[in-house]
Amino acid sequence: MTYATQQNMIDRFGQQELIELTDRGNTGAIDATVLGQALADTDAEINAYLVSRYTLPLANIPPVLTRFAADIARYMLYDTRATEQVKDRYDAAVKFLQAVAKGAVSLGMDPVNVLVPDAASIRVQANTRVFNATNLSDY
Repeated sequence: MTYATQQNMIDRFGQQELIELTDRGNTGAIDATVLGQALADTDAEINAYLVSRYTLPLANIPPVLTRFAADIARYMLYDTRATEQVKDRYDAAVKFLQAVAKGAVSLGMDPVNVLVPDAASIRVQANTRVFNATNLSDY
């Protein structure tokens, strides 16, 4: 499962930019190995945020994750040459993923291990009593 594909990257950033970022052998084409590694690293980074809230792999990839995955992979490909815009988009993606991990933002799916109570019922669990008539009788 991958959050973004080579075609997603081409659609968002153009083939020429991806050639410039991945073509280490000066072939004039996108190096699928270099791009694939950036996409795999991106998946690992995203999964690190999602694993605490969702069962992985996700059954369906929300479009917002594809967009942020493309931004993260692009940032990784730029490495130390990232422009301010590329860095800002990466930072926005990380901020979104942190919000998802904290539960402040939902991907619109059922999270992991969260009991969703019946709308008509209320569950209460009280602690055991610390003080009672027997242990207070000496005072």
